[in-house]
Amino acid sequence: MEFQLSKIEVRRTSVPVKKRVTGRYVKVSTRDEPFTAFVPHPLPPQPPIILDAALEKMHGEAQVALGRLDGIVSLLPAPEQFLYAYVRKEAVASSQIEGTQSSLSDLLAYEITEAPGVPLEDVREVSDCVAAYEYAEARMEEGFPLSLRLLCEAHEKLLASGRGKDQSPGQFRRSQNWIGGSRPGNARFVPPPAEDVMDCLGSLEKFLHDDPVRTAPLIKAALAHVQFETIHPFLDGNGRVGRLLIPMILRQEQVLHYPLLHLSLFFKEHRSRYYELLQEVRLHGNWEAWIDYFLQGVRDIAERTASDIRQALALFEQDGARIRQMGRTARSCLRIHEHLRVKPMTTIAALTSATAMSPTTVASSLSRLADIGVVRELTGGRYGRLYAYQGYLAILAPQD
Repeated sequence: MEFQLSKIEVRRTSVPVKKRVTGRYVKVSTRDEPFTAFVPHPLPPQPPIILDAALEKMHGEAQVALGRLDGIVSLLPAPEQFLYAYVRKEAVASSQIEGTQSSLSDLLAYEITEAPGVPLEDVREVSDCVAAYEYAEARMEEGFPLSLRLLCEAHEKLLASGRGKDQSPGQFRRSQNWIGGSRPGNARFVPPPAEDVMDCLGSLEKFLHDDPVRTAPLIKAALAHVQFETIHPFLDGNGRVGRLLIPMILRQEQVLHYPLLHLSLFFKEHRSRYYELLQEVRLHGNWEAWIDYFLQGVRDIAERTASDIRQALALFEQDGARIRQMGRTARSCLRIHEHLRVKPMTTIAALTSATAMSPTTVASSLSRLADIGVVRELTGGRYGRLYAYQGYLAILAPQD
């Protein structure tokens, strides 16, 4: 589906971008000390965003990369098999931006055994992030529109049991928050006062539904992410919900049939630039620099995800061929291999439940798969052993 860059002027000269006023500052008086908060103007920005030749080219490259990714996934016999791993990969990266130390392997182990070798609170936060992503995807699959209500419902899942569970899960804030510093008076950035939050969010919701203008999907996602982070409407979890908003917009706009594009890894790898550009928009209205960064992230992550899927498919085919040569145990081993292609970490008990094979058959098959290097036993214990599809995990999270 083709989209026009509505209300976006395309220029081909190198004239410097004029600074924009992207919001207003309001003085807030409190008993402790007065401070100044920032209230963003509604989207789209005024004057209109300018895409020069370089930005127009980047926009095209990002669209092509997304199209290739969607094409690869749409041709798969079972594209859903990748969703389990990639949603969890995104949740780990998004949570790591907020300071958690859990890896993808830690999360997968926790979901099976609830006994990872990391602080329980960290991995529980990541697990709640997965729940928020899966909830939002399921609701939109049912036809529920992208809305403030859906963001609140996802936020409630996000803060169900982690460190923010006492920070009003599922409710927009009724008090002031701030970013950096020990109080609003010395903060790096102070979002809108609580009484302005709903007006700001109402305008954002209209923009998401093309009011007042139709906006190209990738540009819409780029603008909306910054606006949400600037409003900072929750007491906690704003960053994670703001990053979740991106695939929600792309799903609403039918850019991707499956939600396999997640930008948290790109934001984490270029974290200082990410925060710098968010502030550049607020202070100087430099939307062009942010959009360039965002589109580069879309292009790079789409290409990387497509490459990962191709590598995974090649691995699955290669290992499947080896398993089929195993003689009479091949059938049970192939059933386990099929399960591991979706959930690359497992136990004998989990496989017994998933495959309806006996624990003895499962254990014997896992031992054979370990012998040929398809799986690796991680715990070394006699009971509750944990097995990993190591080759697939190395593709998903090579740093683990």
